[in-house]
Amino acid sequence: MSDTQLRSETGEGALAADLKLEVVSIPVSDVDRAKRFYGGLGWRLDADFAGDNFRVIQVTPPGSPTSVIFGKGNTVAPYLIVSDIEAARAALAARGAEVSEVYHYGEQGDRRSGPEPTRRSYASWLSFKDPDGNEWLLQEVTHRLPGRVEAGDTRFASSRDLAATLRRAAAAHGEHEKRNGGQHDENWPDWYAEYIVQEQAGKPLPT
Repeated sequence: MSDTQLRSETGEGALAADLKLEVVSIPVSDVDRAKRFYGGLGWRLDADFAGDNFRVIQVTPPGSPTSVIFGKGNTVAPYLIVSDIEAARAALAARGAEVSEVYHYGEQGDRRSGPEPTRRSYASWLSFKDPDGNEWLLQEVTHRLPGRVEAGDTRFASSRDLAATLRRAAAAHGEHEKRNGGQHDENWPDWYAEYIVQEQAGKPLPT
């Protein structure tokens, strides 16, 4: 069976959305003990947030694109990340999922309809549930926060993701050439490579 036949028979193709598993949540009885345990395993500590009656810790296993959340006073659903949340919503709805509206949060933490106005990375969400009531969250991520990607660890889940990154690199490189008097940059492959790695690692982009 060809790859094209398989994609057709399994329903993949135009209606599919690239969904990357970003975070799973686990229960723990002692938050600090769990933090010490996973730290001892060499898992990267991404976040440790605390507030009134809640605490959220996020850790990532070495080399893993997916993180783990645990804490107290919170019920964080597992979530996936997408590069275009409105396209993902349309794809899920077309496949029969009952999907929430796209939403974001205001400065006071109030939930508001629609994607975050500036389409800031990490700021737009939606949710859906399976027939058993298990909830999934989707978050739009276009640029990673610093430290969320290991040095040199550059991955793409699809050709569409890679193409989008190359288009951003091309636009940025065009500006780079303009700043250098419009001269053709013979080392453009090196510049593109640095741009892509720096973007995924959330570090300053080359100019």
